[in-house]
Amino acid sequence: MTSIYAKILAWAAVTVALASAGFVATFWYLSESRSEESRFFGGIIALQRDGAAAAYREKGAEGLRSYLARMGTSFEGDHYLLDRQGRDLVDGSDRSDLLTRGHGPWSHGPKPPHTGGPPVLISPPTSEGFRFAALPRHRFEWTPLLPYFLWIPILVLALLYALAVHLVRPLRRLQRALDAFGRGELTTRIGSMRRDEIGELSRTFDVMAHRIESLLSAERRLIQDVSHELRSPLTRLGLAVRLGRAGDREAAMSRIKKEADRLSDLVDQLLRLHSAEEDPQAGRREEVPLHDLLAELAEDCTVEAEAKGCRLGFHADGPVAVEGDPELLRRAVENALRNAVRHAPEGSAVDVDLQSDDESATVVVRDRGEGVPPEHLEDVFRPFFRIEGDRSRASGGVGLGLAIARRAVALHGGSIAAANAGPGLAVTIKLPLRAIG
Repeated sequence: MTSIYAKILAWAAVTVALASAGFVATFWYLSESRSEESRFFGGIIALQRDGAAAAYREKGAEGLRSYLARMGTSFEGDHYLLDRQGRDLVDGSDRSDLLTRGHGPWSHGPKPPHTGGPPVLISPPTSEGFRFAALPRHRFEWTPLLPYFLWIPILVLALLYALAVHLVRPLRRLQRALDAFGRGELTTRIGSMRRDEIGELSRTFDVMAHRIESLLSAERRLIQDVSHELRSPLTRLGLAVRLGRAGDREAAMSRIKKEADRLSDLVDQLLRLHSAEEDPQAGRREEVPLHDLLAELAEDCTVEAEAKGCRLGFHADGPVAVEGDPELLRRAVENALRNAVRHAPEGSAVDVDLQSDDESATVVVRDRGEGVPPEHLEDVFRPFFRIEGDRSRASGGVGLGLAIARRAVALHGGSIAAANAGPGLAVTIKLPLRAIG
């Protein structure tokens, strides 16, 4: 995963590197240009010095004055020819301060401190020690060079804008998705493919939205199913009351007791389903000897099986222990086992088999009944599901046992499935040896 912090640091590093490279390249270009200019002006000052020195040798101070006057018409500024001590060879005045202020254009050393006067260019001395000083009237300005540097802040701003877009666009998309989901559009998903924290946040939202949508859909289905299940016994209770008013009180009381028991059983099953839907972190987590749990359940259900004329057998490869909530595990296996006993034909066998490998424990509960149509093997784990003409109310169930078993197994990181065993139905429960906590 690429961290967003790493992205910000990388963007900042690239920005600084490019900006620094831009400054260095620009200064290098300007220094190269100024170097050529310096050599150019250095050559001009050297020629001016030689011309002024020749005029002084040939015609003295007056010849030098005339030469400098002519030069002033071509090169605006003040020009002087000085001796070793800095004395003006035209009028003899002391101009040694020009030597102090002067700086040769070919020089690569530090410039002398600026004293507030015009810049002074000084030529190298001749063999006699004469030096030429030029004071140009137009000072060098950096303003014309500013366009050379404008591309650097533009580049920095462009990179920062790209970074802002890169970060803000997915956050705005997430904001819109949250707004839509808050308005009740439960199918809203982001589907981000990013690999940083924003992508992780988007995928977490998608998972949360899917879970909430599933829970709300399941709640709606549960309300509809409960309403349907309650309607029938309440209707029969009303009929029983009318029957009692008609005079057959014994039959009415028997009917009322039967329907009340069914309502009580339905409420009990609903409470069990709600308990199985609770937060798995709220349940107990301990080591559960699964073979002992199954042996105890088989013994408890033996009486019920014998009452139907069935045999109940239990086989285990050996001791197996899993981690989880013992009450939830008991409820899961007991519901599958009682469901098998309820639908087992008289005189048949119900088998409970426990096997294990290095990763999981497998419990198989099998009856020898009629089985389930293949298209409904998954539906039997839905709350209140019944197959017409087969596993109906005549069997005494309300269609919640396997739904409770499935949720309890899922809370332990396992799986439950049903398959026709020819004859009968086999319910297989797989539990990891170290359950998900």
